[in-house]
Amino acid sequence: MSFERFIAKRIYAQTDEKRQISRPAIRIALIGIIIGMAVMIVSIAVVMGFKHEVGSKVVGFGSHLQVLSLTQGDDYELLPVLTTDSLEQVIRKQPLVTDVQRFVTKMGMLKTQDDFRGIQFKGVDGGYDMSFFRQYLKQGEIPRFSSKEATNQLLVSQRIASDLHIQTGDKVFAYFVNENGMRARRFTVCGIYETHLSEYDRNVVITDIYTIRRLNNWEPDMSTGFEITISDFDRLDDVTEALGNKINKVYDKNGCLYGVFNIRQLAPHIFSWLGVLDMNVIMILVLMICIASFTVMSGLLIVMLERINMIGILKSLGATNYSVRQIFINFSVMLVGRGMLWGNIIGLALCFLQSQFHIVSLDPSIYYLDAVPIRFDWLLFLLVNAITLIISFFVIFGSSYLMSVSRPAQTMRFE
Repeated sequence: MSFERFIAKRIYAQTDEKRQISRPAIRIALIGIIIGMAVMIVSIAVVMGFKHEVGSKVVGFGSHLQVLSLTQGDDYELLPVLTTDSLEQVIRKQPLVTDVQRFVTKMGMLKTQDDFRGIQFKGVDGGYDMSFFRQYLKQGEIPRFSSKEATNQLLVSQRIASDLHIQTGDKVFAYFVNENGMRARRFTVCGIYETHLSEYDRNVVITDIYTIRRLNNWEPDMSTGFEITISDFDRLDDVTEALGNKINKVYDKNGCLYGVFNIRQLAPHIFSWLGVLDMNVIMILVLMICIASFTVMSGLLIVMLERINMIGILKSLGATNYSVRQIFINFSVMLVGRGMLWGNIIGLALCFLQSQFHIVSLDPSIYYLDAVPIRFDWLLFLLVNAITLIISFFVIFGSSYLMSVSRPAQTMRFE
């Protein structure tokens, strides 16, 4: 062990009560680093949790991309497009595409004896991936949907069920308007889900694609569009552009124009809100790093001032400026290292407790979630630790430079 490190450890471990200024300053610096590190870890975990949870819910309702018609009908609704097997194969051949599913929508009204509500009916077939709705299923079961026969079964949200006072097993009438007038259907409520994504929970019910095609007077190969799932959400824009180059501005045999849209384009307000969270966490990181740097610098300078006699003695005995600086650099590294270690431990412990026990709850009508979400992004955690270490190094290096300008004769007489 070098003598610089030996002296630094003695200074760090010393509990001399006569040092009435440096010891509290060191404790404050240590606490500042711990708090700053813990806040940064928690902030990143919460923001990444929000983006993942809310984003996955929006994607659950509309997938990553959709192929829709750009042609609008007389009733301001999108006209159907031909969702042929050949077009599906073109989509599936695109890199990163993992699944392609047909869907049909129609506006209608659900009515009970006491109330009624305008609803968007979304029709899907038996091959549709229902894992998202199964995850948030509260009552009943997922209906068995079909593209060849009417099942007359509904999957509704808890919000709609509460507003209309219906439960699983209840019969409910639905009314639809088209060019032939009013048409009615009776459905059975088989399942109730709850995602807390109020914009969708209060407007969307799921039924079979066969029934909605019949109500729209569409052929079996006509749909509202395709829903497309990809394997890498970070490449969403790239896939949208690549798929758009093959499909956009192409007409089907009925004269409808295809268009490709990603979920950010279909729900811009939600993803814009999530984007604002990124700016908030950047501001928090900057503030916490500044606070931690300031406490380290102030604590180091106070220790230097109280040890200035020692510095003069060391220099008079032949110690170089480099050796003196190394003493305080080693001391600061011990301080910062301990603070970062405990900051990470406390931050990760808080995140773990929240992820397991949902200690901090939220109003789902505002935040789309009933508890603060947590997502452990270890790469970001390592990046924040690395940035903090680099900034701390420059602060420590700059502060220790002051020792090289001191003179032994003056510092030994300093009181």
